[in-house]
Amino acid sequence: MDKKERTERAKALHKQGCNCCQAVVLAYADVLPIGAEQASAVAAPFGRGLAGCREVCGCVSGMAMVCGLTGRADAARQLIERFRELEGDIVCARLLQKGKRPCNEMVGDAARLLAEVL
Repeated sequence: MDKKERTERAKALHKQGCNCCQAVVLAYADVLPIGAEQASAVAAPFGRGLAGCREVCGCVSGMAMVCGLTGRADAARQLIERFRELEGDIVCARLLQKGKRPCNEMVGDAARLLAEVL
């Protein structure tokens, strides 16, 4: 899958009801060493800023999970910093306060950023 397909897949999963973290992780389900059902279950509590606490954005958590599961943990920090530059923050509550971008767009951005390093 190319960068555009990953981006569109993540956005579609989010629109279908996956939380931000699940959408990012499941957009890469085909390259993960665990099944999609397991990946979805593991990512579930990381949505809405870590179990709905509005802390670290689920998109960011999802990028880190995919990095770890694909043996690219070294890329996680770089991706997080790139996300922060692009979106202005990595904390869910502050991102939502800014109202700058809807979550679905950030899900797509996270999937695209991952595609650039994987």
